[in-house]
Amino acid sequence: MNVELINTGSELMLGRVLNTHQQWLCRQLSDLGFEVTRQVAVPDTAIDIQNAVRESLGRVRLIIVTGGLGPTSDDITRELIAQLLDRPLTLDQTVMKAIKGFFAMRKREMPERNKVQAMVPQGAEVLHNPNGTAPGLLMKVEPNRFHPSGQSAYVVMLPGPPGELRPMFTDQVAPRIRPILPPDAVFICRTLRVTGLGESLVEQRVAGPLQGLLESGLQLGYCARPGQVDVRLVARCSGAEALVSAAEVIVREQLGSQVYAAEDTAIEDCIVTALSKRKETLAVAESCTGGSISSRLTNIPGASAVFLAGLVTYSNEAKQQFLGVSADTIAAFGAVSEPVAREMAEGARNRTGAHYAISVTGIAGPAGGTLEKPVGTAFIGLAGPFPTVVERQFNPGSRQTFKDVTTQQALDLLRRKALG
Repeated sequence: MNVELINTGSELMLGRVLNTHQQWLCRQLSDLGFEVTRQVAVPDTAIDIQNAVRESLGRVRLIIVTGGLGPTSDDITRELIAQLLDRPLTLDQTVMKAIKGFFAMRKREMPERNKVQAMVPQGAEVLHNPNGTAPGLLMKVEPNRFHPSGQSAYVVMLPGPPGELRPMFTDQVAPRIRPILPPDAVFICRTLRVTGLGESLVEQRVAGPLQGLLESGLQLGYCARPGQVDVRLVARCSGAEALVSAAEVIVREQLGSQVYAAEDTAIEDCIVTALSKRKETLAVAESCTGGSISSRLTNIPGASAVFLAGLVTYSNEAKQQFLGVSADTIAAFGAVSEPVAREMAEGARNRTGAHYAISVTGIAGPAGGTLEKPVGTAFIGLAGPFPTVVERQFNPGSRQTFKDVTTQQALDLLRRKALG
């Protein structure tokens, strides 16, 4: 069953807002067995919105439109689609009551303009919004004069804010569309997360061994991210589960411990989970990554049980004062060096009492590099109940890319050397 997404909003076209709906909705729909074959973003203008919906109705049976259901003058999606489908708008008293209740609970007076959100196209099913004032709408288009065969179609309108759109889709849209538009075939998608290898090397290792399964209907894809590659295994056929499972076994055999997780699990989640099970603790000493490692770890629920401290010792003086790094070591080898990374990790572990400590020191650029240590150089240390380990990495690119990749490498060093 094919689906098309239409994201409305001039702010999307101006680059002022990141379109996160496309990624999130595509993932939800694919998990339900639907295939998104097209997604477009259009500005808040009548001709663009109506043309996009008209074109989609001529191709597929399910169209999801996001945005434009608010109370302001540029929120015109509801009116335009109702006009396109010849559905008059009428005031829905139940929706009106819900909107008034939303403001009353917050002890605020409802602006007159919000009444427009209670206008519902004839025949539309209201999707209630407990997180905002804009209800969603589900409309069946039958007959469908825009399709060559006149086949019926469904148009779903969802509010723009992610905090309203996502629960509305999960709780109200998904349960409705599966029964009325059952997927055409079994769909299985599994993602394996790989770190420490580039995208081309991952493909080089797995594509050959997977060739037989590819000929049997397996679809293979790769997605490169900072410091990691996602290997996507997809099948749309009878026996899809067995096909994907067989492929997963092969990928894990070829890549070994460099497959650190499946699906959406982040490496920091793996770290916190492993430390929690072992009842062990961690401290972090960062310089060039500026607290990125600590931030990623503390994004994970339960991190407080295992993460003792994160020290951002950006200056040489801070490295000496808070971590006990020797001034002589810095003078002899430079702040970006194997000996300094070693002393940073050992100092963080000794001063916090953690089981393990990670350290990072490097040159993020764009200036500061030398022939011996070019921009992108990083030294990552790991101290624990074993001889301290330091790895040298080279991560050229923007400052943000450098931080993202180096952070991933630091967490992976802990995973491989201490928690594997």
